[in-house]
Formats: sequence, C-alpha cells, structure tokens
Amino acid sequence: MTATKTLSQETIDIIKSTVPVLAEHGEAITKRFYQMMFENHPELLHIFNHANQKQGKQPKALANSVYAAAAHIDNLEAIIPVVKQIAHKHRSLNVKAEHYPIVGKHLLLAIKDVLGDAATDEIINAWADAYGVIADVFISVEKEMYEEAERKEGGWKEFRPFSVAKKERESDVITSFYLKPVDGGGISDFLPGQYISIKAIIDGEEYNHIRQYSLSDITGKGYYRISVKREDTREDIPAGIVSTYLHNKVNVGDVLEVTAPAGDFVLNTEIARPIVIISGGVGQTPMISMLKTLAQMPEKQVTYIHAAINGNHHALKEEVATVVSESNNINYYVAYEQPTEQDRTAQTYQKEGFINLDWLKSVVPSNDAEFYFCGPVPFMKVINQSLKEWGVPEEQIHFEFFGPAGDLEK
Repeated sequence: MTATKTLSQETIDIIKSTVPVLAEHGEAITKRFYQMMFENHPELLHIFNHANQKQGKQPKALANSVYAAAAHIDNLEAIIPVVKQIAHKHRSLNVKAEHYPIVGKHLLLAIKDVLGDAATDEIINAWADAYGVIADVFISVEKEMYEEAERKEGGWKEFRPFSVAKKERESDVITSFYLKPVDGGGISDFLPGQYISIKAIIDGEEYNHIRQYSLSDITGKGYYRISVKREDTREDIPAGIVSTYLHNKVNVGDVLEVTAPAGDFVLNTEIARPIVIISGGVGQTPMISMLKTLAQMPEKQVTYIHAAINGNHHALKEEVATVVSESNNINYYVAYEQPTEQDRTAQTYQKEGFINLDWLKSVVPSNDAEFYFCGPVPFMKVINQSLKEWGVPEEQIHFEFFGPAGDLEK
C-alpha cells in the first residue's frame, strides 16, 4: 500500500514546512474548500453529509487528515490506519476515483484563497504533487475494498435495494429496521462493529442523503438490522433529516438503497485478555453485535456497561438481558443519568448519574483488558480520560465516532 509515485526531497521539505501553517489555518482552508467545491460541483452534495458541513464537523475532520498527511509526507505508511478508516467510509458512501481530481483542484484553490500571497507557486506546486501521491494511496486502498465487497459471498458493488421487513420501536427515541434484499439473494457477512450506508431519497429534498448506521445484530441471520435514534431539534441544531425520515415516513415494505457492510471498528476475538464494552445511548448499536458474538464464546470474560438517560431511553434492554441471562461469561451493568420512579422501583440499574473512574474500578475486575466504547462525544471523552488515568495502554483502547472522526483529548 505504498504510493506509486515518489516525491522529490525538495517537495517533501516544502510540504513539511507548511505543517505549522496548516495547524493554524487548516479549518479555514477546508471550510473554503467545501464551499468552492459544492458551488462548482453541486452533484457531490448527493454524497456528503450536509449536517456535518453546517456543524463544522466535516471541515475539522478533513483539516486533521490533511495535517496528518503533511506531517507524514515522507512516510505515508505511518498513516495507513487512518487511510483505511477513511477509506471504509468512502467505499460505503460510493466515493470513486474520479472524485479525487475534483477534490484536489478545490483544495489547492482553497489553500491559495485563504493564504493569499503566502501560498507561493512553489508551495502550490509542491502540494499538487503531494496531493497526487496521497490520492493514489486512497484510490488504491479503496479499489481493494470495492473489489473485496463485491467478491464476498452475498456481496455486491455500490448500492443495492433492500426492503424493510420489520420496524420495531425500541425506546422513546430509537427504532430498529430489519432490512432484506429485494432480489431475495444472499447478503454478505459482517464483522461485529461494522456499519452500512442508507441512501434516503426524500420528497422535497433537492439532494439525496446518505447516512451510515451500525449493524445492531449478529451476522448470519439473513437480514441487516439498524437501530436508529431520532435526532430531534435541540438548541441550534436542527432535527436529523434522515433519522426523522426513517422514523416518521419509512414503513414495512418500503425500499431503501444500501451499501455492503464496512468499517474498521471491529471486535478482535484473537486477543486472550478480558473484554470490556462501554456504550452510551445509541452508541450501543455496534456493541450489541459485539456482545452477541462474545456470548457464543464462553471462554471469553466480558463486562458490558451501558449508560442511558433512564429506562425510557434505554433501547434493546430486554434483548440484552436475555443474551446475558443465557450466557455465563458476561457481567452486565447499567448506569442511568436520571432514573425515573419506575426505574427506582424496579431497580433496573446499578449506577445513578454519570460513569466515573471510581465506579468503573468497582465493576471492572482489572485494567488489563481490551476496552471498546462508543456514544456521544462528551461521554467518550470521559471514558477515554478515565481509562488513561487508570493506566490502560493506548493499544487496548478502541472507540468509534458516529460521523467524522474527532478528538477525544480536547
């Protein structure tokens, strides 16, 4: 997975010299980049998440990626894990090789536009060469992923129509959708933790909307299940276009376009250490697939912790309770931020309030474990910080962002 083109030492030196500039102006550059690209190529709005653009998540994620690529331009092998993570998302969104020249052109225009005279011809030419090399790496990795998705038994390329076989309300805000292929054919297996993309074609919307949803059941059942949180309007963030569409408009028998499973946040069952799974809210969706997989492996010692606002917001609780009761290798704990009176009467939780390190230490036997967590970003920041304070090595900490990758350290 090395680049097919090589860069001169002069170009490498110029790129690395611009790293401090990217650190300072990266987000301004990427915001301008998206603005210019969508003005000239509005058809790409069929691919990109508009909400992430408006909230600034996507420009920030791209800025971080560009910064990492510039810092490691003389050793792109060092960022291959990041490349693969992004490539999984690109393959799931149906990003193609022909999109890369468009991106490159507008990235260079944005650098020039934001930096002005400081972006000399020498710098722009160096970045043009560097982008070509970086793009080749992405295109190569994504080509392999497309081919692999299509080669798998039951696999396919790009989008495939699936019908909603069942729609089930799981909590006040989460609903599950069971999806089966319209053609009646087989579907490819997936790894616990992976996701699919759903293309929503919504009446009154100028562009299609694509969203990625974790698969919330175990593989091999003949269907894919996603469990979607309805994102209602809050503060200055508008309601989620796709989540409200799925909840309010999509019913049994309706057809959705779906891409094959993707994602690198997956359960590693080869490591002998105990496994600790910590989820917050709808962050439990990839974790349930992991939990069900581990329930079939009695030699694995598992601790599963789930945090929710209260029992009304706790989705799939009966299903998880059944999995736990039928296994002898899983310890299960629930934390409710604001338990209801019914929750208190039934005593369906073990922790009131937020999860903290002291409580984690009281329920997790040892920090010598593999930790997987997912949930809202503030929740993940607390868990990440707690695990680091506890001395858990970084390579034993695994997490997934719903949406563009962020930073848990800030």
